[in-house]
Amino acid sequence: MSADVDAGGVRVTAEDARNAAEAARETAWERPSFAKGLYLGALNVDLIHPHPLPLAEDTERGEAFLEKVTAYAKTIDGARIEREAKIPDEYLAGLAELGVFGMKIPIEYGGLGLNLTYYGRALAILGSVHPAFGALVSAHQSIGVPEPVKVFGTAEQKQKYLPRCAAGAVTAFLLTEPDVGSDPARMGALAVPSEDGSEYLLDGVKLWTTNGVIAELVVVMALVPSRGLDAAGRKTGGITAFVVEADSPGITVENRNAFMGLRGIENGVTRFHQVRVPAENRLGREGQGLKIALTTLNTGRLSIPAMAAGAAKWSLKIAREWSGARIQWGMPVGQHEAVGKKLAFMAATAFALEAVFELSAALADAGMKDVRIEAALAKLWSSEFSYKCADELVQIRGGRGYETAASLEARGERAVPAEQLLRDLRINRIFEGSTEIMHLLIAREAVDAHLAAAGDLASTTATLAEKGKAAMGASGFYAKWLPQLVVGKGMDPRSYNDFGLLAKHVRFVERESRRLARQTFYAMGRWQGKLEYKQAFLGRIVDIGAELFAISACCSRAEMLRLKDPHQGRSAATLADAFAWQSRLRVEALFSELWHNTDDSDKSLSEELLAGQFTWLEEGVLDPSEGTGPWIASADPGPSTHENQHRKYR
Repeated sequence: MSADVDAGGVRVTAEDARNAAEAARETAWERPSFAKGLYLGALNVDLIHPHPLPLAEDTERGEAFLEKVTAYAKTIDGARIEREAKIPDEYLAGLAELGVFGMKIPIEYGGLGLNLTYYGRALAILGSVHPAFGALVSAHQSIGVPEPVKVFGTAEQKQKYLPRCAAGAVTAFLLTEPDVGSDPARMGALAVPSEDGSEYLLDGVKLWTTNGVIAELVVVMALVPSRGLDAAGRKTGGITAFVVEADSPGITVENRNAFMGLRGIENGVTRFHQVRVPAENRLGREGQGLKIALTTLNTGRLSIPAMAAGAAKWSLKIAREWSGARIQWGMPVGQHEAVGKKLAFMAATAFALEAVFELSAALADAGMKDVRIEAALAKLWSSEFSYKCADELVQIRGGRGYETAASLEARGERAVPAEQLLRDLRINRIFEGSTEIMHLLIAREAVDAHLAAAGDLASTTATLAEKGKAAMGASGFYAKWLPQLVVGKGMDPRSYNDFGLLAKHVRFVERESRRLARQTFYAMGRWQGKLEYKQAFLGRIVDIGAELFAISACCSRAEMLRLKDPHQGRSAATLADAFAWQSRLRVEALFSELWHNTDDSDKSLSEELLAGQFTWLEEGVLDPSEGTGPWIASADPGPSTHENQHRKYR
């Protein structure tokens, strides 16, 4: 079994890494989940239809705030941020005055108390001016100090920190380290408790600390050494969350990172050297850090779908205007089928992106459903498809899509930042869990019922006797479950008729949900414990579920809009119908690729490649990066270059 060494000199195996992730995972399902049902062959339409709606007072408060945000956003020059690679102080002060930094913070702590739906809509507006605003606000409020303190903080911690955050104290979330990405078992940051337990001594380096360059408060994840059991008989130590004052002695911001997009993002490298953190700044118990992080991300991830929907809507607007005005071969380019198909894809996808965000946020706001899979699917699917929309916009505009807004303006044309949008959106496929990690995370939840039923059958270390015993238990589960996957409501042409024109698509979701569950069962039987290593297969399983979720969201939203406004409802149904047909083709292709693919040969090729069998193919080019630094960043990147300069806004 392969192993690596963490910063403390301890050998960490793949099994250790899996165990650490599994221990932090929330395993109980106390509330229903629509998306989880899709992977188990159970379409429970009642969970999303009628579409959940906010309370009247929440709507009134949210709409009033959106008017203020829209008015203020119109005064902001996004091009200035792009030029200066920085959000000006006066813009931050203006956001603080509006209450943007306290949108989700409860009213009793000085916040606006907005629900996720209106929070996301506000992010979409600000992000359409410049995406750096979205990164700033979501890093502060979705995963920064406000959310974990609101959910896990003591009464004293809430009173101490939330009013400051609502007033404009920028915050950040510090988890990633230079040589530790999505593998928390190898975390190197250490928080050593004092003899009397009154404080912790924090040492370590954190990388890609969005807002960390200007933060006043940060949430830091660090490993506390084990010291046996505490007075209550619970294990001590483990990855733990702390709220830390950014101006504490021993904290240094060593670099302000620059990226291909998101110019204006305040992201850096932060070093902690013998930083004293009072014990009362610890969030939750020792060892709860990863659980706090994952729980925070469950709803925090919804900020990306919100901004993705906004980006797609903007892309559609620009593409439609250009395609109607640009004449080629005697007619507007949009009337040529090659471009028209792109417009149809963008319109249908923009509607779906908004539907996916709005449904996920509404389910979370209602508080009656478990949305961990919905939020993860929304983040995964939205980050991929909003990027496709931006890519099509660049293609439709041709050379003008590739040219910068500043260059266009300099020669007298409309300054459309299409290429900037493509650069800015690219990070969403990496932010808060890369597409690859999201596939694995969702797959783990999707096959959870199978793993529970299979028991030792799914273990790579169980004996034959243990596997035999597990097989007997699993047979009882599958004997009851499998017959339910053969026939369902989706086979009745009269079912789901309250969706009108879209009923056929809801029936399709029901049928394909059962098909998806059957395919997962076949894979479990074929590979058993080795299924977890079939990451390409599991990725397709997840993507099928994401498409089915998006179709369902479109149908639910279209029906809701029909009830509110029949005219708009007809337009919405047209968009939902178009999206569903496009999505159905992708679903069919994914099902085909489950068993007809090049996964095995690709795996063999990649192994030979890593073994150095094809280095001759790389000859004939130069590598400018050679000699400029190590491939893997050190946990000690060297002397500091910039002292932390946090800014306060009141």
